[in-house]
Amino acid sequence: MDTFGFFVAGMPIFFVVVFLLIFGLIIFTIIKGLTQWSKNNNSPKLSVPAQVVTKRSKTSGGAGDSSASTYYYVTFQFDSGDRLELCLSGSDYGMLAEDDLGVLTFQGTRYHSFERK
Repeated sequence: MDTFGFFVAGMPIFFVVVFLLIFGLIIFTIIKGLTQWSKNNNSPKLSVPAQVVTKRSKTSGGAGDSSASTYYYVTFQFDSGDRLELCLSGSDYGMLAEDDLGVLTFQGTRYHSFERK
């Protein structure tokens, strides 16, 4: 069998392997998301004094004709010195400034509110 014939015969196996890898990654992502959602629902809703330590954003996409997505993150520090980074909506992100002091309400990794003092 020549090299070209071997290459063509191996192509279907290659496509099956790539398909299974992509399908497996999608299933893994869905299961991970559902697990985090369930964990957040089973966590207590806490309201604790906190300080806004830092803010950051992450933008992805936007090349060519595709739209861009921006994710907003804020790191809060508690009186104990522990820190927690939470993902917020753009409007909540815009209302906070670094060094703000207040009461953070959250549930697991789910942000609920921040009441400035």
